[in-house]
Amino acid sequence: MNGPPSFDTEIRIRAFRAIDDPATCRKFIAGHRKVLSIYGIENITTNTDDWIFNPAIFVIVVETLDGEKLYGGARIQVADGIHPLPIEEATGKMDPRIYEIVREKARNGAAELSGLWNSREVAGFGIGSLFPSRVAVALASQIGVNTMFSLCSPTTVRFKDWIGGKLLTEVGNKGTFYYPKIDLVATALYSDDLISLGAAHPREREKIFFLRDHPEHIGKEKSPFKNHQISIHYQLSLPSAHPDEYKIDYAPFEAVQEKQPG
Repeated sequence: MNGPPSFDTEIRIRAFRAIDDPATCRKFIAGHRKVLSIYGIENITTNTDDWIFNPAIFVIVVETLDGEKLYGGARIQVADGIHPLPIEEATGKMDPRIYEIVREKARNGAAELSGLWNSREVAGFGIGSLFPSRVAVALASQIGVNTMFSLCSPTTVRFKDWIGGKLLTEVGNKGTFYYPKIDLVATALYSDDLISLGAAHPREREKIFFLRDHPEHIGKEKSPFKNHQISIHYQLSLPSAHPDEYKIDYAPFEAVQEKQPG
């Protein structure tokens, strides 16, 4: 039998635009870097603090109710025609086809889920992986994106069937890359039906639609891999977001590069 969890089973999952809460963003960065260092990963493209000042980034955090401690989280970066998505920065030099794919999808709103992490004390509870991924899809209607990309580890790639994800076989070795270092394999995934979720598992579709209809509520969730009930205080309203804000013609990446200083 599983023993009791080592963390408070009453937690909060909160979403916000990065520029609206830089203090929590810095806690996110510190927690993410700590996890990456455990695996000897230092050169991941998004392991910087530049994104705190990017209005096209929305943050999901899993935290204690007082907000003092973060257990994990994720970032949603929307394609804004200015900043390349993390998947473009990570794989573009290996396979430049990713630029055209992102530009095409961005016409109807595209984003990337990245920076997914959780502390070791909550490993196996879905707190740093499944729950934030589900929330990211739920937020798509507020942000106005219909496609979401991600570079997944072998551990998180299994969630693709739950939320209707597909392999991005047009890039890399049928969707796989050695990233962020030569002995780690990342899989490029995308979902281009975030609003209706026709390919998602019925259970996940129901949960995601409920989150969209009830962004502020307290729910009971069973951890997917351990037999424990978790009480989650959801705070998912994004008052500054607008569903038409990022439906744009994405500028050619080469033009963006030419505008960069140096």
